[in-house]
Amino acid sequence: MIGVGGLDDFQAIETEARRVALQLMGQAVAKRLNADQGDDQGPHLPCECGSEARLAGRRPKTFTTALGAMTLERAWYHCDRCGHGFSPRDRTLGMEDASLSPAALRMLGIAAASTSFARTSALLRELAGLAVSPKTVERHAEALGREVAGDECAIIEPEPCEARTLYLGLDGTGVPVRQCEVEGRRGKQPDGSAKTREAKLAVVWSADTTDKAGRPVRDPGSATYNAAIETIATRDTDTEPAPFARRIRREAQRRRIDTAPRQVILGDGAPWIWNFADEHFPDAIQIVDIFHAKGHLFESAKAIYGPGSEVGERWAKARREELDEGRVDDVIDALRRHAGTCEAARKDVEYFSNNRERMNYPTFRTMGLCVATGVVEAGCKHIIATRLKRGGMRWSVAGANAIIALRCAVESHRFDDFWERRASA
Repeated sequence: MIGVGGLDDFQAIETEARRVALQLMGQAVAKRLNADQGDDQGPHLPCECGSEARLAGRRPKTFTTALGAMTLERAWYHCDRCGHGFSPRDRTLGMEDASLSPAALRMLGIAAASTSFARTSALLRELAGLAVSPKTVERHAEALGREVAGDECAIIEPEPCEARTLYLGLDGTGVPVRQCEVEGRRGKQPDGSAKTREAKLAVVWSADTTDKAGRPVRDPGSATYNAAIETIATRDTDTEPAPFARRIRREAQRRRIDTAPRQVILGDGAPWIWNFADEHFPDAIQIVDIFHAKGHLFESAKAIYGPGSEVGERWAKARREELDEGRVDDVIDALRRHAGTCEAARKDVEYFSNNRERMNYPTFRTMGLCVATGVVEAGCKHIIATRLKRGGMRWSVAGANAIIALRCAVESHRFDDFWERRASA
């Protein structure tokens, strides 16, 4: 029996035993692969440039695998015309132009989708005994994310759907980017400049489950996510929808929104959401998130009566109650009384007038529908903010989109399907 004083020694023994066991297994696998020289496919093979590459002997290369570092001897072909060299074995094993084995890359990808490149490097070392630098993690994670993004565009596999109502929630959140990515763009800084680019997020979920009060709640595991720093704006000369509009349509096809008995689009009231809904989902029920609407009233009350005013708090409370009761016209009338002297009130008159039909909350509740975008708000935080908006992070748009694609695939439980397609390609 090991005493308390021996715990450190026991941990060291465990760690060393695991390292040696993996090393021995790695050596056995490498010995087996190196003994098989069937990757020598003759004196010449076709090169991508259209010429022929000649067999230039066998060359060793050390890869990082799930079993640790592994050195493989591979037949090497070299093209004298273009100078390109390649190994058929690397292609067969899925390690062409890579230093990681597929299993090691998979571990790296799942970890990098959840945490920073530096933390991923530390986790790989601590949990798997793999020495992969943060820069190598970044390079491989972004390359894998680009593969995932390409697969998302190319493969649309409809998923089973038995839900009575499917919700599509749309929103956006800023991602900190490098200065070169915001040059010439208007932003929210005091000088009008920008430090972020907006990542737009589409969330699809069902809510046939209800809580004890009979209110609809998201069905467990039903939410899927699709996001990118992309535009949804179109010009009159465009012949196809904008990139983010096409992204939403792909997600809708996967989730079979068109076949759902009821379709609901939820948003914060931004015009781009309703413009998209009118064009692509004309039969969907449109609902403005009730908490965003009430937030507008709170801000108008501060602008009209000043921060911390008891009169303003009573005014806002009365307007919120009117909103809950579906008395949107009364809300608009109350705002209109201050529109001549308060810019916030004037803007909210327009906001509530434009969204009047989307704020019929008593009817929506009677229909058993969600009237809040908590799932979308949580998605913005969980999918985008917790991974891409940490202290000191500054992304390229391409790098951010790669990690967003990787994270969406993992969190939407589609990474396994992608990996199977990748392995069989």
